[in-house]
Amino acid sequence: MFKFLSKTQPFDPETLDCHRTFPSRLLPRITTLTLATIAALFSQTHDSTPLKAESSNRPNILFIMADDQGYWDTGVTGNPHIDTPHMDQIARDGVQLDRYYAAMVCAPTRAGLMTGRAYLRTELYNTRFGGDSLGLGEITIAQLLRSAGYRTGMFGKWHLGKYPGYQPHHRGFDEFFGHYHGHIERYEFPDQVYHNGKSVEARGYVTDVFTDASIDFIDVTVAKDESPFFCAVTYNAPHSPFLLDTSHSGQEEGDELLTKYLEQGLPIKEARIYSLVERIDQNVGRLMKKIDQLGIAENTLVVYTSDNGGVSKFYKCGLNGNKASAYEGGVRAPCFVRMPGTIPSGKIITAQTSHLDWFPTFCDLAGIDPPDDRVIDGKSLLDALQAGSATSHHEYVYHTWDRYHPSSEHRWSISEERWKLLCQIGSKTSPNRKHWKLFDLQNDPGETTNLANANPRIVDRLRSEFVRWFAEVTEGVEYAPVRIPVGDAEVEVSPSWAKWSGDHIEYVFDGYDWDTIEGWNQAGEQATWRLNVDSTKRYRVVLRYGCRPLDAGGVLAISVSGQTELLTHTVQPTSTADQFESFEIGEIEIPAGQTELTATVQRCDGDELMRLNHIVLLPID
Repeated sequence: MFKFLSKTQPFDPETLDCHRTFPSRLLPRITTLTLATIAALFSQTHDSTPLKAESSNRPNILFIMADDQGYWDTGVTGNPHIDTPHMDQIARDGVQLDRYYAAMVCAPTRAGLMTGRAYLRTELYNTRFGGDSLGLGEITIAQLLRSAGYRTGMFGKWHLGKYPGYQPHHRGFDEFFGHYHGHIERYEFPDQVYHNGKSVEARGYVTDVFTDASIDFIDVTVAKDESPFFCAVTYNAPHSPFLLDTSHSGQEEGDELLTKYLEQGLPIKEARIYSLVERIDQNVGRLMKKIDQLGIAENTLVVYTSDNGGVSKFYKCGLNGNKASAYEGGVRAPCFVRMPGTIPSGKIITAQTSHLDWFPTFCDLAGIDPPDDRVIDGKSLLDALQAGSATSHHEYVYHTWDRYHPSSEHRWSISEERWKLLCQIGSKTSPNRKHWKLFDLQNDPGETTNLANANPRIVDRLRSEFVRWFAEVTEGVEYAPVRIPVGDAEVEVSPSWAKWSGDHIEYVFDGYDWDTIEGWNQAGEQATWRLNVDSTKRYRVVLRYGCRPLDAGGVLAISVSGQTELLTHTVQPTSTADQFESFEIGEIEIPAGQTELTATVQRCDGDELMRLNHIVLLPID
């Protein structure tokens, strides 16, 4: 039975006497979104005023998600080595979704969470190279909840787009503090972080800092606002680089936690991962304490989960595979849900559920309808959560991921309640039926015995269904780095978004902000970026690069497709090739519309022209 805790009106038990259903049926539903409403959602920015619904009785939502924490990285899922008392308590106080599936890697899961749609529908297809941007035609759960009167905040990892229009405060979040990339390089004094679109720096350990911001968001919302809140806490741990406290003031704390797991016999990498998870658990405890202190526990749905399979390998609950794998260990994630008085305690749901389900679940909880102009792949979990059980939920769950372009042949799986068919081969391996494997998950959850040869009809049925689904979700979708939006603000053009050509040129990935285009040394070798320019304007052009002193003196040309203007720069030396400096090289006009920006080697006097780290476009008023 759901209890409404209004901030403005006293609780009236008679309200519940004739209503024994979940909140989505207790509250009048908001009319299905019209096209005008959808357009209004897209136009919302951080400073706009959302369309308010009567919202004082709507439940709060606290969604907590770790990055790369495996199903097996909690005590309640059977790990005897790790200490996660607060995560375990959420499971004991609520429901554990035992066959909860995320995507194989992080950005696809985040796209599914935000939209309720299979990520391949959303134009996102990668975790970098510009393929990690959520299509602008998508509607996020934050936009919908905000339109229903929620105050919305996200703290931590976004990984759905770094450019204006794609950033969280442009996608429905009133408040965002976190990072755009798949990971960051500094866990103490983090410097790859942003607050509502502005680059900032922070003091302290990153997991603590994101929690501090989340608590402050909840505090101010409860104290000063009649709105319910949607607070998404999306930690970047325990993702690599597996860093604990290393600062002058915090190193002892980090060393103490690491020593604890080393003394249990864990290898150093595994000890780091367990320590990172325990640091998250400590902060989950802080969040739960705050919810209890504010007296809003019975009016707050709490979800704890992870974004894909795990990276740790010391103990795996008998599951096969890790992150980026189609095996259970690559796609099953821990998932615990708590709402005292509404969700029964200590229950385990064994039906297969999905990260796609949170979008319709949160809509249901808030009493709003999902948009009816697109496919929503998720299914609301509210009835199952209220009952604490479900015999079935999704007939099929599908997985696939290839880094450079979607493929139905190399890394994929389809599961039903009992059977699972998968293929896990590299992109250079020629696909063949002999690589397909069939597992009986009810009797072999560890996927140890391949039953494909003994059950060809089941194999054919599942493969046909997967191929049908793949064709549906990819139909009409273009998979390419999104066009970089260029307008009235400074724009940083990143190496990973380029298409490059030449025998020597290469892209080198190194922590997103330190990526480079390098190796190029022959005239004509070039890198090209796709732009979408809002109006014709002149821009100052700044190159950020490193160049070994002996290699300096070459010439790089910057051009825009369809324009005769050519901007050239004689490469200057830096102390070493991996030490980057910024050089303003002149001005260039970029026409409105879709165009391409190209950097081309005109002459190279050494072994390498430069290591290009960024091109910055500064609009001239």
